[in-house]
Amino acid sequence: MSNALKEYLVACQNRVERALDARLIKETILPQRLHAAIRYSTLDGGKRMRPMLTYATGQALGIKEAALDGPACAVEFIHVYSLIHDDLPAMDNDDLRRGKPTCHIAFDHATAILAGDALQALAFETLAHDPSIIATAENRLKMITCLAKASGSQGMVGGQAIDLDSVGKKISLPELENMHIHKTGALIRASVNLAALSKADIRAEQAEQLDHYAKCIGLSFQVKDDILDIESDTATLGKTQGKDIDNDKPTYPALLGMAGAKQKAQELHEAALTSLSGFGPEADLLRDLSLYIIERSH
Repeated sequence: MSNALKEYLVACQNRVERALDARLIKETILPQRLHAAIRYSTLDGGKRMRPMLTYATGQALGIKEAALDGPACAVEFIHVYSLIHDDLPAMDNDDLRRGKPTCHIAFDHATAILAGDALQALAFETLAHDPSIIATAENRLKMITCLAKASGSQGMVGGQAIDLDSVGKKISLPELENMHIHKTGALIRASVNLAALSKADIRAEQAEQLDHYAKCIGLSFQVKDDILDIESDTATLGKTQGKDIDNDKPTYPALLGMAGAKQKAQELHEAALTSLSGFGPEADLLRDLSLYIIERSH
């Protein structure tokens, strides 16, 4: 990773941390335990990849970062809600997330469910009312629709349902890709598309190119996650290593072999770069993030 990208990642993480903190209710406000659980799960942790993609897309389109704080936070609220619920015993049953005990371990199962519910609601409240957003009323509505579709039964939640139904089963590569286009890819695409909707005069061709880029990196992100689940360790990942194997889940290395999975990630990265061929240096951060996704260690 280049020094420039390292600096950008740190700057983005710091920026979104401040933005998230400003939009979360303080834990001194009733109900205190719920607000404490929300802040515990949302703040001080994670790669913040989805907000980074929102900001980087904004740079490619000439949108100031301040105008993207709301969309960046909204997509991260949905992501954190999904992690809280995914970690529950009824789902992936994990006790470690972002290097610390999961929400239901640190608090309790009921509080974790409610914290996820509240974060989901906060995401849409943010898109509807956040004063930092510069989009027109029409585009605000499109942003809400975009995130809702990415989060629901035709997006992330649907992908999770397919994932749970696939445990212990042999599925084909197209079926695996379809699952992850929904489970992981939908929210990553929304991260890019929310920024695109912040630009009133974006050309249809630009929007399509950015969406295809996001589709490619959404899949490459999951391929790399599957690889890391085998090659990395719990301390580096900040979550339990080997969980997919233990749960008998279908993965890219299981279907393609490790070499084949790594080749798949490289092919998706190259396709993502091709999608950005209509952009100049203003999209270099998006290009660098695509490479970072397949080269990261956690």
